[in-house]
Amino acid sequence: MTTTRHSSTDSINIPGWGWQPFLEDAVQALQPLNLAPYPVANDFLYKQGQTGSKAKPVPVTTATWACKTDKFRQVRAACVYGGAAASVLNFVINPSARFDLPFFGGDLVTLPSGHLLALDLQPADKSDAAHTQPVWDKLIPIFERWRSKLPDGGPIPEEAQPFFSPGFLWTRLPLGDEGDQLIDSVVRPAFNDYLSLYLELAEAAKPVTDDRRDHLLAGQRRYTDYRAEKDPARGMLTRFYGSEWTENYIHTVLFDL
Repeated sequence: MTTTRHSSTDSINIPGWGWQPFLEDAVQALQPLNLAPYPVANDFLYKQGQTGSKAKPVPVTTATWACKTDKFRQVRAACVYGGAAASVLNFVINPSARFDLPFFGGDLVTLPSGHLLALDLQPADKSDAAHTQPVWDKLIPIFERWRSKLPDGGPIPEEAQPFFSPGFLWTRLPLGDEGDQLIDSVVRPAFNDYLSLYLELAEAAKPVTDDRRDHLLAGQRRYTDYRAEKDPARGMLTRFYGSEWTENYIHTVLFDL
């Protein structure tokens, strides 16, 4: 196991962690870009704790992989593994506001109740057709291809709807062989299709005017403020590492805009 990480782009390998192949796919896809490490404090690069009872403690590992590129302000993967208690990959690409791009969001969560899996290219301003339509025209066919192969995850809260696209792929899968098979045959290729489209959009993106940048940045701030306030991992991380570490992680790493 990699227990010492000196840079946010050092590799992560957590034995038993089910989302390792997804992280490796994402890092591999980013390699052609000019990656630089994104600043992450040592306490968030690699952290160990425990959950469970005093009689039966369960070790928990959290590691953060992060980089930046010419067009991406921050790319980051939050990786959590606590055995049967939790296995999480939260992979987000935050574009530079100098380019008219959505966010990439992949949230892959395994809990004792099952798998909760979400993929999207999330708009900075859902009401701005110039920002959304070129993305959705390409995203919706990919969404349709994979949606038919997965059960629907159910409704999302009304307050969250401005932050998701019509291509939001959201599913719940059972633990065990059936869920594992769908993760391998559907969720992983869907993840890579969404990421490939995102990188294609980024490659074509041209710098915008200062006014447009300010408009996009305001939308990005609304999104990251909402995500920081409503982060569903807050309770889990607080249980593992305490409130102070968790709040610092949410506000200075995960949603640092």
